[in-house]
Amino acid sequence: MRSAPGVLAALARVPRRLLMLPVRGYQQGISPYTPPACRYDPVCSQYGMDALRVHGAVKGTLLTAWRILRCNPFTHGGPDPVPAPGMWRNPRRLRRPAR
Repeated sequence: MRSAPGVLAALARVPRRLLMLPVRGYQQGISPYTPPACRYDPVCSQYGMDALRVHGAVKGTLLTAWRILRCNPFTHGGPDPVPAPGMWRNPRRLRRPAR
């Protein structure tokens, strides 16, 4: 039998895993049949998986939504990794350097 902290940790991962299901479905069911369109590296679906894995359901969803909104024909794109967990404490660190 699992200990109480182990069960609670497993329950805390449930929302994150549920949110990963549609992303994984897109990656395996839709993405292989469409031409590449993402302007960023990693692609938006992988960014979403990484953001959910690193930051959890709430912050991961917000980061993914913001990334999808930024991925459009009017942006330059380029490398855009998921921010490290400590970056949330100082929002000024999230700004990208000027080109």
